[in-house]
Amino acid sequence: MSDLIGKPFPPDFYFNYVPYDEEDQKNKLSCKLPISFKLSQENLKGKKIVITSAPGAFTPTCTLSHIPGYVAKAKEFADKGVDKVFVITRDLPFVGAAWGKLLGQKPPLEFASDPSAKFSQSMGWTKDGGDNGVLTGRYVIVVVDGIVTYAAEEPDASKVTVSGAANVLSKL
Repeated sequence: MSDLIGKPFPPDFYFNYVPYDEEDQKNKLSCKLPISFKLSQENLKGKKIVITSAPGAFTPTCTLSHIPGYVAKAKEFADKGVDKVFVITRDLPFVGAAWGKLLGQKPPLEFASDPSAKFSQSMGWTKDGGDNGVLTGRYVIVVVDGIVTYAAEEPDASKVTVSGAANVLSKL
């Protein structure tokens, strides 16, 4: 567990993402321009947001074990009042958009970029990517009305337990 629980979400960070679009989803080669979502108390007020982080798009554990659960359970997240589920990596937002299309992205999922892993570094939840630099770690944070209600980092980034979709749904 994290010492973030019960506290306001850390301000002044943002994620870049290509917004989900049903027609764009069908055209696998189409890609719109990214937008930013500032993680501010103003933007989080009255919202229920889930942030799940993966070390990298198109990597084995992330693509086969971690994120498919969120895609399969997207409707359950929406039914529980989740406004957005941000799937973040350090990758460019265009890479996230392509990864989302491959996995069959559905609302409320958005595949986003934590530029240079700044947000993840601020939390101390990163992974050493060797020659690829600092990667986002594997973790999850639930924010309700600007307050962190659940946050956990995977003890072993090669496994999916605390950050898995089924576990997160049980915390909502």
